Amino acid sequence: MRIAVYSGSFNPLHIGHQAIMEQLTGQGLFDWVYLVVSPKNPLKDSISADSGEARYNAAVQAVRRHPELKVWVDDIELNMEPPHYTIRTLDELKRREPGNDFTLVMGADNLSSIHRWRDFPRILAEYGVAVYPRKGFDLNTIRASLIEECAQFPAPYVLDASDSTSDSICLEDADRHIYKIHIIDAPVVDISSTEIREGLSLGKDMSHFLM
Repeated sequence: MRIAVYSGSFNPLHIGHQAIMEQLTGQGLFDWVYLVVSPKNPLKDSISADSGEARYNAAVQAVRRHPELKVWVDDIELNMEPPHYTIRTLDELKRREPGNDFTLVMGADNLSSIHRWRDFPRILAEYGVAVYPRKGFDLNTIRASLIEECAQFPAPYVLDASDSTSDSICLEDADRHIYKIHIIDAPVVDISSTEIREGLSLGKDMSHFLM
């Protein structure tokens, strides 16, 4: 099966997340979405790993309210030792379910900073990414820049850095790149989990934003 791996803190899940998940399966791109609740993002300090179990349980309840969604809430990262690098999660999913094809889901903002991610060339080449638009980011330009970078400068991305004869992870041959970056036709929902938490802390009714 084709599995979209949608990873995040989801604190809380909201209608923006829901819209993306609907597009992932509704467009026939994927058979299922695995919603992976992350205990801790190595690049962020705002979410405590101690809240991972509570966020996972809340996500399970939210998805149950929408049985039409082909979404599975996965606790795989809650059972992995830190640091929680995405490439480790993808490798573990592939080890657990070798018959499935996994693709990472991310926003244009994350794609624009993908160079900060551990083993990002492996993510883009071996698994690929399905990217949804974010306000203020030119997704087509970001995608084109990464593909051009991969095609022109394959040397840093060898499969085995200790072996100078190793094939490049960027190129199958002299002319063909293999970065897999698919743009999702998803709506831009102008709400974030942070804004919802801030509204709730002020006593505002944010229920219409929650999934």
